[in-house]
Amino acid sequence: MADRRPTEDNPGILDKLIGYLLGNEKRNFREVHIDASIVEEIICIARESHPKEFAALLEGKITDEILTIQGLIFLPGKSSSQGAVMQTFMKPLITGTVGSVHSHPTYNPHPSNADLYVFSKNGIVHLIIAKPYDEYSLRAYDNRGIEISYKII
Repeated sequence: MADRRPTEDNPGILDKLIGYLLGNEKRNFREVHIDASIVEEIICIARESHPKEFAALLEGKITDEILTIQGLIFLPGKSSSQGAVMQTFMKPLITGTVGSVHSHPTYNPHPSNADLYVFSKNGIVHLIIAKPYDEYSLRAYDNRGIEISYKII
C-alpha cells in the first residue's frame, strides 16, 4: 500500500486549500494582462508615496490561460524609503489575490533579496515600479523573481 502522507511534492488536501486561499497554488497562465486603469493607479500612488515605497496586493483571475490583473487590495502596513511591509495576515481569506505590487524610490526595478522572499511566499506574479514611475519603469516577475512580459489592456 502506498504512503499517502503529504510531502513537498505531493501536498495534502488541507495544504492545497490553504495555498489556494493564500494565492500560492500553482496556476498555469501564458500571458499577463494588466488593466490600464490599474497601471495608472500604480503610477499615481508611487508618485504620491515618493520617497517612501508603497505596497499592495494584486487582484486578478485566470481565464483561458490569461492572467488578468483587475484590481489592487491595500492592507495595513508600514513604509519608508527602505521598504514597505503589509500585514498579510489581515488579508480576507476569500480574495482573488494573485501577487503583489510595490515601488522602488530609485531607478532600479529589480527585486531585492527581501522582495524575492516575499515573491516566493505570496502569489504567482509580482510588479515593481521604479522611478520615474511611468509605464516604462514597471516590471513583472514570477514567484521566483524571473522577469516576465505583460500587456497593458
